[in-house]
Amino acid sequence: MLANMLITDGGFFPGMERMYINQEYVRALSLAGAVPLLLPVIEDEEDAIREQIERVDGVLLSGGHDVNPLTYGEEPQRQLGFIFPEVDEHQVAAARIAASLQKPMFGICRGMQIMNVAFGGTLYQDLSQVSEQHLKHFQQSKMYVPGHTVEISEGSRLHQVFGQETILTNSFHHQAVKDIAPGFVVNARAKDGVIEGMERSDGVFTLAVQWHPEMMVDKNADMLNLIRAFVRAVATKQRGQ
Repeated sequence: MLANMLITDGGFFPGMERMYINQEYVRALSLAGAVPLLLPVIEDEEDAIREQIERVDGVLLSGGHDVNPLTYGEEPQRQLGFIFPEVDEHQVAAARIAASLQKPMFGICRGMQIMNVAFGGTLYQDLSQVSEQHLKHFQQSKMYVPGHTVEISEGSRLHQVFGQETILTNSFHHQAVKDIAPGFVVNARAKDGVIEGMERSDGVFTLAVQWHPEMMVDKNADMLNLIRAFVRAVATKQRGQ
């Protein structure tokens, strides 16, 4: 798993930067049969990042802060939230290296956005740029509660996991994929048209979703199956199949 960073605002050392990952990712991967490892942010050291990726069998890109729009060639808009460019640079480099090494990848929420940017796509900095009539994509409820429906493209890898064309997901985001990266296809959308999933249709497992399946695994077996699909792809690649 690629780590995020936070800046402490209290305690003994206010202002200290720390690497972190939410416990839900660790637990979901463990339930799916994986051994989670945390890869901390490394700045300006592509060789070291390559070594990080070489030492793991698959890469999970997790949620987190907004993605810096300068990363995909746009100027910041008023609705942009907090950014951490060092994290963006590490994760973009890690995703590209993982692809070059044919490592399976799974992106969640911001992880999908980083994956899209890493391979040439762009983002909406805020959903108000999509439409003033968009659905509520940042729910106010317990994290496992479904927030809205998502429609899945028949024939996609995502459809193979769920076996149905409409599912219920949670939702915690205000940015979204705009122009899909070359080589990827959209595999899921919300009913307002917002892209909720993307994948590479061929090659090694490379898939991402906009919601947080790791938060839903205790209440929804299909979400655990989604995590398991990633873990199975990692195991299959490791065996050279």
